[in-house]
Amino acid sequence: MASGIFAILDDIAALMDDVSVAAKIATKKTAGILGDDLAVNAEKATGFLSSRELPVLWAITKGSLINKVIIVPIALILSAFFPIAIKVILVLGGFYLAFEGVEKIVEYFFHHPKEGHEVIAAVQQDANEAEKAKVKSAVTTDFILSVEIVIIALGTVLTETLPIQILTVSVVALLATIGVYGIVALIVRMDDVGHNLIKRSNDQGIFANIGKLLVKSLPLIIRILSVVGTIALILVSGGIFVHNIDFLHHLFPGMPSMIKEALMGFVAGLIVVAGVTGTKKVMSLLKR
Repeated sequence: MASGIFAILDDIAALMDDVSVAAKIATKKTAGILGDDLAVNAEKATGFLSSRELPVLWAITKGSLINKVIIVPIALILSAFFPIAIKVILVLGGFYLAFEGVEKIVEYFFHHPKEGHEVIAAVQQDANEAEKAKVKSAVTTDFILSVEIVIIALGTVLTETLPIQILTVSVVALLATIGVYGIVALIVRMDDVGHNLIKRSNDQGIFANIGKLLVKSLPLIIRILSVVGTIALILVSGGIFVHNIDFLHHLFPGMPSMIKEALMGFVAGLIVVAGVTGTKKVMSLLKR
């Protein structure tokens, strides 16, 4: 009896050892997309009142965990029985990411100053609704990035047994959520930490200087993350197109991969933005 229990424990230990090795490899493979995920979500999790930053971040984190719970089993099933569907889902998600990235660029360069009545309407907008809308957008973007992370992780263990595949992909998915949103939480609370350091040191000495540096650095970091996050959306989408559409993969063979992916993502985003804008205008005319 005892020998049987020890044998089971030994098998479990061997399995976990295999999983840890596979998860380490998968994490290295997904490092790039995790960096993009961090940049995108850090930008999306900011811009709220200080008292709402952590509740909003927690809401996004819960949404991210739910995304992983949905994506992991579906990815495993599709990989086994209908692998072409994964490519279709990735490409559709790529168009969404490209749209989000290019839309931000278009709004930055071509947005018109708000009229008086638009400013009043923006002020009167329900804060809860605005918060929910931003959380929903963040969770949707996280879903697309999570699909990419899970697929890449799954691709590293396709030759392994099913238990190792399940555990490895689950570990990577969990680490992605905890790691990304843990770092985001540290970023968005930098100013609070800085103010506390200034207060506790009576605005004197090295700790006060560190606090002031943290407070002054946060707006700059947010602006940098906003730019990096937008670029990341376009690069990730372009990477999805290049790696999953054969025609695009072999197009411009001499072009550096990063430039090629940025070009593909930007062009796809422009097409979707133009389509969405045109559709909105047509619908607006039909309503008159």
